[in-house]
Amino acid sequence: MNNRKEISILDFDEVQIGQAEDRLGGTGCTVIICPSGAPAGLDVRGGGPASRESALLNPLSNAGSIHAIVLAGGSAFGLDAAGGVMQYLEEHGIGYDVGVTKVPLVCQSDLFDLTVGDVNARPDKAMGYEACVNAQRGNYRDGCHGAGTGATVGKLYGMEYCMKSGVGSYAVQLGELKIGAIVAVNALGDVFDHKTGRQAAGLLNEDKTGLRSTMEAMCEDYAVVSNKFTGNTTIGVILTNARFNKTQLTKLAGMTHNGYARAINPVHTSADGDSIYAMSVGHVEADMDVVGTLAADVMAEAILRAVMHATPAYGLPDYSTLSEITGDTSPLRK
Repeated sequence: MNNRKEISILDFDEVQIGQAEDRLGGTGCTVIICPSGAPAGLDVRGGGPASRESALLNPLSNAGSIHAIVLAGGSAFGLDAAGGVMQYLEEHGIGYDVGVTKVPLVCQSDLFDLTVGDVNARPDKAMGYEACVNAQRGNYRDGCHGAGTGATVGKLYGMEYCMKSGVGSYAVQLGELKIGAIVAVNALGDVFDHKTGRQAAGLLNEDKTGLRSTMEAMCEDYAVVSNKFTGNTTIGVILTNARFNKTQLTKLAGMTHNGYARAINPVHTSADGDSIYAMSVGHVEADMDVVGTLAADVMAEAILRAVMHATPAYGLPDYSTLSEITGDTSPLRK
């Protein structure tokens, strides 16, 4: 599409994005704040999500808008981070007016990163508050920051053969229409360039000199596994300035899961908690099917960038490190 141009994920009006992390502990959180409130939808495809206030986004619930989305590590322990976000928003007069105060509506999804860094390090109320403070200066960056601090991919055989991942973003503008994605990639499966089919990251081979296919490895033995490795989950947010209600945004989130399927294989397993939020932060009139189709593409690109911008940590290699080992220095698309 020649009339589609790349923009920054920070180029959305009425949105503030901040991150905070514990690098030594190997965890963090990413916060998307909409001070005026924004309609949002949610589609969960993975079998093991860790989440908070998901029922608010049910099309049958009364809440027409929310004020923040938190993506974090720490598994279910990390859900405490939303308390800090709520404190910050209440202090700044952001939330649903109940007369005596304003109650912020904050949704959250977490990934499992307890197997890197310190198992006792988890996003907490203080970290959630810090991420909100950082949102005022727009400190968002792709890579091993925020929710992507402890993210890894290719974990079929556990941590010994996986690779470092992170958080990624991508956004485009088509006329007045803007669509962007933020995603923390912590998948059981492998990550691919959705335009070329080339494997970018994932399951390392036995001598750790290259990659192998998680899909092929899974197909070698179809016996029932009673306790799959559980350190997975890809969690993401689609932002658009198109005007949609909660029901439409729930459908949009579902269409965006096509981007997960293009960039991650296998995906949506019982060992993953794959979730996508969709949030409307503007008033541009646009066809939902057009936006949903573009959103899947944008999300797939954001997933690729999450592994491209990762750096080695906790003894795990990243994409650049593996390229040096294999001698394959041909770059993926920038």
